This record gives sequence, C-alpha cells and structure tokens, in this order.
Amino acid sequence: MTGEASRITVLLVDDHQLIREGLRRAFDRAGDLQVVGEAGSVAEAMNALGRLTPDVVVTDVRLPDGDGIALAQQARQGSPDLGVVVLTMYAGDDKLFAALDAGASAFVGKDAPADEVVAAARHAAANPRAFTARDLADAMQRRMHAPAGPKLSPREREVLELLVDGLAISQIARRLFISESTAKTHVANIYEKLGAGNRAQAVMAAVRLGLVNETGNLR
Repeated sequence: MTGEASRITVLLVDDHQLIREGLRRAFDRAGDLQVVGEAGSVAEAMNALGRLTPDVVVTDVRLPDGDGIALAQQARQGSPDLGVVVLTMYAGDDKLFAALDAGASAFVGKDAPADEVVAAARHAAANPRAFTARDLADAMQRRMHAPAGPKLSPREREVLELLVDGLAISQIARRLFISESTAKTHVANIYEKLGAGNRAQAVMAAVRLGLVNETGNLR
C-alpha cells in the first residue's frame, strides 16, 4: 500500500508511555500502518475512538481507570467493523477467552515480538470478527480437558484474579470499570461457587481446585 490514505490507522491504548512509543516505532517501520492517536486510560480511549475513528485499536488489559477487555467490548459494540487487538502481560487462558468473548480480533502477549503485534493489527483490520491468538488451539484443548469444578464466568475470573492480588472491592470496581455493588455481587458469587466465607478461603479454594497456581496466578 502506498500513500497515507491507504494505510491502516491505529489507536494505541496503554498507560505506559514507553510501551506506546515502542509500539509506535514498530508500526511506523511497518510502512502500511499509521498510529493516529494514543490514550493512557479507558476514558481517553473512548474519546479518541469517537474523534479519530481508527481502523484498529490496540489496547492493554490493565488500565488505570478500568479494564481493556471491557473497553474492547464497548468498542466492538459501538463499531462492528473496528479491529481490536488486546495486549497483556498475563497471557493466561482466562484472559484469552475473555478477549474472545468481548469480540476482540486478536490477543497477543506483551512478551511477543513487535512483528507479532503488527501482524495482529493487520489481521484485525482485514478480519475484525475473526479471532486469532498464538495459543488458541492449545487453550481450547486445555479447556476441553479441564477437571470438573465450579464454573466461573470470565468476569468472575477477572475479579478472582484481583482478589488474589489483594485489591479491595472499591479498587476492583475501579479497575474493571464497574460499580461497587456489581463488584460485591461478583465477589459474593465467587465465594458461593468456591464454598468460601472470606478472601483467604476463596484463594485457598481456588488453588486447591486448580483455578490458580501456587504463586497466585490464574490458569
């Protein structure tokens, strides 16, 4: 492709400026992609999406005022043809399936080479509704052969992860861009499903049932 009019336009969403700068350089080197805006929060991203109407949004999962997967879902609902690439430092199966459920086009770990992020953006622009992830086939196999146990929704698994990290209800609500009452409901549902009466019991039950590993990371 030649000329700016034919380039794929990209919005970068990450609260770390160095990450955004690194991604911008990678897209600039690619030649067929153009970064038209950057955002460091959910609020900034939603504003930029309305103003810039990019072809693709590339967003981190963890943002200071909410959740990148929730952002992906909002963006997809507002623009069915938008390409959505979700980046994460914690590329576990729960995050992968949450991104899939949110309508993302691609899921990439932040430890992946920059070329992989660029390829994901190209895929998202060409096939916004077709989900791709490096580990998708293996993740599907793990889900199919997972031991029977309590079935947590993708949102409940996100809340459980934040409980494991030690966040309070108010912090969970802000991180996931939900109300405190909704966060309390998710926590209550998690406790009920895990047969727990408090946070410590919930974490212990999650480890015992194989929902998290011994270091506290979700599987």
